[in-house]
Amino acid sequence: MAGDLPEYYFRIRENGALVFRIDTENRQRRIDMDPIAVANIRNGEIKPQGDRVLSDEDLAEIRDWMDKRKALLALRDIDDIHRAIDHMNLTTQWAQSRASDAQLDEVTDALLLAMHDLRTVLVRKKADRLTKG
Repeated sequence: MAGDLPEYYFRIRENGALVFRIDTENRQRRIDMDPIAVANIRNGEIKPQGDRVLSDEDLAEIRDWMDKRKALLALRDIDDIHRAIDHMNLTTQWAQSRASDAQLDEVTDALLLAMHDLRTVLVRKKADRLTKG
């Protein structure tokens, strides 16, 4: 098992990760996780932990992880939007076929405001794209 472990472990945080170097080559044959840096994917910062100096290999691995993480989060964002579209369609079907008057009273105003807000933003953004192109 120890031979299959990666050299680095990234503990995900809201805006990046805490980066650990994995060490299995010790006398107790335990897995040691040595914190080496904090990576912030929002601003691209990599801050060494304590007085540590990061090697070029450390920095390359962290930057590679940051690039992959940004790409994954972008994919998740668009997937979430596609799921929201599906959910809106399911909500429409529910409102038309199964919702009681009491249930509709409970959600109608909130849904109408959210849809109005979304429509306003989408129309403005589309207009901006059309005037630029």
